[in-house]
Amino acid sequence: MEFQLADLYECLCDADPGAPALIVGQRTFSREQLDRRANRLAHHLLKQGVGRGDHVGVYSLNRVEWIEALLACWKIGAATININFRYVRSELRYLWENADMVALIYERAFSSDVGALAPEFPALRTYLVLEDESEIGPPGPGDHYQSALAQESEIREFPPRSPDDLYIVYTGGTTGFPKGTLWRHADLYSNVAHRLGGQIDRPEEIALQSGNPLGLRMLTLSPLMHGGGQWPLFICLFNGGVALFPISAHFDPGEILEIIEENRVSTLSIIGDAMGRPVAEARIHAGTAVDTRSLKAISSGGALLTAPVRDLLRKAFGKIYVSGGIGSSEIGTAARETSAFDPATGPRFALDQRVAVLDDDLRPILPGSGGIGRLARRGDIPLGYYKDPEKTANTFPSDPDGVRWVVPGDWARVEDDGTISLLGRGTQCINSGGEKIFPDEIEAVLAQHPQIRHAAVVGVPDPVWMERVVALVEPLNPASPPSLADIQAHCRTLLAGYKTPRGMVIGDLKRTPTGKVDFVWARETAITAQAPED
Repeated sequence: MEFQLADLYECLCDADPGAPALIVGQRTFSREQLDRRANRLAHHLLKQGVGRGDHVGVYSLNRVEWIEALLACWKIGAATININFRYVRSELRYLWENADMVALIYERAFSSDVGALAPEFPALRTYLVLEDESEIGPPGPGDHYQSALAQESEIREFPPRSPDDLYIVYTGGTTGFPKGTLWRHADLYSNVAHRLGGQIDRPEEIALQSGNPLGLRMLTLSPLMHGGGQWPLFICLFNGGVALFPISAHFDPGEILEIIEENRVSTLSIIGDAMGRPVAEARIHAGTAVDTRSLKAISSGGALLTAPVRDLLRKAFGKIYVSGGIGSSEIGTAARETSAFDPATGPRFALDQRVAVLDDDLRPILPGSGGIGRLARRGDIPLGYYKDPEKTANTFPSDPDGVRWVVPGDWARVEDDGTISLLGRGTQCINSGGEKIFPDEIEAVLAQHPQIRHAAVVGVPDPVWMERVVALVEPLNPASPPSLADIQAHCRTLLAGYKTPRGMVIGDLKRTPTGKVDFVWARETAITAQAPED
């Protein structure tokens, strides 16, 4: 199936121009309004010399201009570069050097860093400033975004497009430097944003989704500057739905409940316990003061959603469908949960026909073998990483039959019925006395401890066992945290002894903007604390 994302959006827009497509804050935008504003931006970028294959950075919180930038770049064959708004200057410099941007759209609040870095990047010649409520210093380099667009045409008159046009998403960088993942438009649509009711054969058939047949009004809590925010946006838009985003700079459960009530949200997209627990607690605290009866489903991806938090969400929102999926910047979407859920091992996942668990020889592990391997996908996968042939070769290998796979590093066990249990990232796997220990498995058990709010597990160096397991624990009551003996006794009821934490650090967990634990910080903290052995 050969599709280009701008073509698909325009077909959907023309089928029902007035249908709502986006709600950001108190502002609602129809498909046609988004399309016309994106056309203006696309024309402005073309006049500045931005064309097919060029990279346009977006350095902003959630706002409508983020989506306009995506659409505008698709229209001219350029690609957006997602910039983490929490990066410090040294991290920004790395990303700018790696991404080779020729244009940047940024909020005025970030003008200090932009102004300081601009002289180092002469090839980045076009800047557009998004006004915000910031009073921090003068505007940085570039033209005012709204003024620039006001002078441009809103008519579609653009160069030819191709399904080979590139979409780029930089990884979160939680375990190392972020990498730019290169997707063809056709592969991204087929993998991530395809019609949920079945594939289409021609771009024009996307008009079948124009009436929002699934009734999607999806609120996504992961920010747009991350793949975890963009994936749900694409699923929602290309299935005719209405996409909603919070606009606060910080995670605000109260704002989320207000959006659900005011906009009759049907689906909430979250990232694991870090988002699920505070939203559930806020809903329980609000009681009858908030009406969230429109909410029918909560979908989680990108981080562990444990059994206790699932139960808490159902207590908070009533009879509601709670599910999770496996995905990443590299693999796209890989699997959805089945109805089976083991408190000790977590949910089971059903694989689609292009996904497998591979052994060390890149051969699929068969059901009934009890084998453990790495999750992989073939077919509609990325081309690789931008400017990184070595990591591309490692992550996108070909099997002995010449079939190309993406193998991001997630380990999984194949169960007897053909479903899989996800074990965690290989980069976070702990080697203790020759045993492979997956932190996700221990974290799921720790989450069931009545005194634990959140937990992360890492391996620290050990002179005898190579590594030992250390738990970083955020207690429900800081004044009464669990002891190491408490959590060890709890874990031994559900885990083998060698998986039991040998040390513990009490305190708040540091997280990325998407709610994931920063595992570089976690390991450094555990090592520095010199967690005691039992």
